[in-house]
Amino acid sequence: MRVLVLSDTHAPRHWKALPPALVEPLRQADLVLHAGDVCTPDVLDTLAEYAPVRVVLGNNDGPPVAAWGGGVPETLELDLEGVRLAMVHDTGPRTGRDRRMRRRFPDADLVVFGHSHIPLDEPDGAVALFNPGSPTDKRRQPHGTYGVLTLDDGRILDRQIVPLPPKR
Repeated sequence: MRVLVLSDTHAPRHWKALPPALVEPLRQADLVLHAGDVCTPDVLDTLAEYAPVRVVLGNNDGPPVAAWGGGVPETLELDLEGVRLAMVHDTGPRTGRDRRMRRRFPDADLVVFGHSHIPLDEPDGAVALFNPGSPTDKRRQPHGTYGVLTLDDGRILDRQIVPLPPKR
């Protein structure tokens, strides 16, 4: 299973339309995870044209996003190809994050999160952590980013943070 992971798209301020560099990765995705701060549900509608979408609420998501698809939760726990994945927008401060997330999601193999806009792939803490960064609001990062997870038979076969090409 190929999972495209996004967070912090912040439409319409930063996401005016689907970034062209995401089209091909979306075509290859079996599932899209969005770790919050969508800001407008039309982003989710666009993503859902390519693959099923699972999303959690971010601190900037209001009632229209919360109502999308019958309701968007603050946290989500999924079994994907035998990998137990948890998703939340904000995990709090960096210090102790892995231990805090292990307590919050004791059965998770991987916790996907957003909020900081800083890409992170930490496989070796109390629980593996993955933040795709933001494809549209890079803040102090050199590039916008997104994530890709490849899952099969209870294992994470590959995990990537992918930089987007600079805007012209």
